[in-house]
Amino acid sequence: MPHSAPPRLLVFDSGLGGLSVLGALRQAVPEAAITYLADDACFPYGVLADEALIARVCEVVGEAIDKVGPDAVVIACNTASTAVLPSLRAAHSVPFIGTVPAVKPAAQLSHTGLVSVLGTPATVHRDYTHALISEFAGTAQPTLIGAKRLAALSETVMAGGEVADADIAAEIAPCFVETADGRRTDVIALACTHYPLLLDRLERSAPWPVTWLDPAPAIARRTANVLAGQGYAVGVGTARSQGGIIFTSGKVPSPALMRVLTNYGLTLANAG
Repeated sequence: MPHSAPPRLLVFDSGLGGLSVLGALRQAVPEAAITYLADDACFPYGVLADEALIARVCEVVGEAIDKVGPDAVVIACNTASTAVLPSLRAAHSVPFIGTVPAVKPAAQLSHTGLVSVLGTPATVHRDYTHALISEFAGTAQPTLIGAKRLAALSETVMAGGEVADADIAAEIAPCFVETADGRRTDVIALACTHYPLLLDRLERSAPWPVTWLDPAPAIARRTANVLAGQGYAVGVGTARSQGGIIFTSGKVPSPALMRVLTNYGLTLANAG
């Protein structure tokens, strides 16, 4: 049955990385009422054991679902998606849209067969990611890179802090592979939603041009399809200018970060 009310979305990440997905969602589903939940009290997720990660995400997302009543939940975090989606889907009837490394499109885009998957250490070491490579990499030769500091550097930049180009260059350097026959890495899949927020810095710090594959547009299209399947008319309504952001730490953002959040159409919500 068609819905006359606009859809409600919950977008979740450990920090600010999901803003890259939120930007794409505003293009694909402009009429959606969006609540953004940042579990910054436990950032970064990569340091948590899987059992602790699953328990934490199920707790905070479950509480937010009870509070917001979303029509769909976007887990805008690769680390969480590759570990927690089965538990979330078992516990809730609301549809979940996850974020997983874009191995297949990266392999399809590559002309040299040399692709890199740039994620957090937790994401690139997880069995889920290796299964994606086994199934979808084809003849491509993926290089898995677990950047230890890049997500945190992204958080610093978004909050208005200073980050040296050399620090970013050091994090991405292992992505760039050159073989004896002259082939070079030509596609890098960004397997952490924080990384597209640094795209201009990544391009500037790269030793040669590559295609940086941002999964956000595909996630947004999938979300739009899920909502359309529920009877919502998506992409045709009046755009909503604002949504709410909840920080689990209860922090008050710096003025620089508040300007960023405002640019994404978010206002500070009560974390309690």
